[in-house]
Amino acid sequence: MHDIRLIRDDPAAFDAALARRGLEPQSAHLVELDEKRRALTTKVQEGQARRNEASKAIGQAMGQGDTEKAESLKAEVARLKQDMPALEEEAKVLDAELRDALARIPNLPADDVPQGKDEADNVELSTWGDKPQFDFEPKEHADFAPALGMDFETGANISGARFTFLRGDMARLHRALGQFMLDRQTRENGYTECNPPVLVRDEAMYGTDKLPKFAEDSFRTTDDRWLIPTSEVSLTSSVMGEILGEDALPQRLTALTLCFRSEAGSAGRDTRGFIRQHQFEKCELVSIVKPEDSEAEHERMTEAAEGILQALGLPYRKMLLCTGDMGFGARKTYDLEVWLPGQDAYREISSCSNTGDFQARRMNARYRPEGSKKTEFVHTLNGSGLAVGRTLVAVLENYQQADGSVAVPEVLAPYMGGVTKLEPRA
Repeated sequence: MHDIRLIRDDPAAFDAALARRGLEPQSAHLVELDEKRRALTTKVQEGQARRNEASKAIGQAMGQGDTEKAESLKAEVARLKQDMPALEEEAKVLDAELRDALARIPNLPADDVPQGKDEADNVELSTWGDKPQFDFEPKEHADFAPALGMDFETGANISGARFTFLRGDMARLHRALGQFMLDRQTRENGYTECNPPVLVRDEAMYGTDKLPKFAEDSFRTTDDRWLIPTSEVSLTSSVMGEILGEDALPQRLTALTLCFRSEAGSAGRDTRGFIRQHQFEKCELVSIVKPEDSEAEHERMTEAAEGILQALGLPYRKMLLCTGDMGFGARKTYDLEVWLPGQDAYREISSCSNTGDFQARRMNARYRPEGSKKTEFVHTLNGSGLAVGRTLVAVLENYQQADGSVAVPEVLAPYMGGVTKLEPRA
């Protein structure tokens, strides 16, 4: 959510920032709406003040025996009482219209975000790890994982396309990855483990910028709740409507949850394999910090996600997203892209974003600096530490063997009960 006062004070700067995202100017329309709303609000306030003033004057006129004046004042009060509800409703409608218009405009990019139209304009910042060398032609996971327990057919029979049934050691490896991520983020990176709801109300989705723009990308229940597309929604919403003390910051939260996405906006993409599913698990990272700390926190969060890939020995690259490829709520985003030998390509496995006060304004999440009577909006950040299913795919493809088996990374040994290799079923 944007601050209309900042837009009003410097509309040119606002439009210039939107232009970096490839969007048309919006300030003129917003300022016009704001002016109408404020003028109407002033009219309502003046009417209320006059009604109160006239009501008091009635008693004074009656006390002075001025019946004519008293009757005139009564008529005025009656007219104001009749007219005021319509004015108040019109002001309410204009306020909602302005708020809705502001809610549909994406966050403004940070100054150091590169200009660009799409993913082709993202900037590679670094790479880590050596790509594995094979003495055979590496395969995509969809071609050999079914023999190891990744059952696409049964998942589709039960639930439809983009659902998968994992069996045996494949299911165990998936669970091991999630538990390893959660343990690493809590024990080494200082995140507090949470177990949040996966069903949320409109307010939580709106506050984390998933509504109204991305309604079609999410699943809604018959009682008007939403299945979370990521536990960013639940974790960040834990401070919705709160005024935190400065000593309560930073808050670093993590959760391993199921996530659900209809993928309405990605029709035809990654329909083969385990990359893009309607139901998946993710170890989410959320930070709630003071404004002056958010840039450093962004670096810290990204390093926490990188540490998982490094521990698993998975080669990856770190990308700075351009203005045209950033998410709706982000002011700056790093993507981590893991190497997939079967595709001979890097694929996104984590996205870490600083949203500034964009979400905090939508959910009215504030803190009070020590010694101050005024409150300020917190800054919120979110990232994947990591997406479990995509990490499973990366392990399968990077650790595949010529005989169709897959070696288990050593760091997962404590979670695998002695299983060191996934073997093809007879």
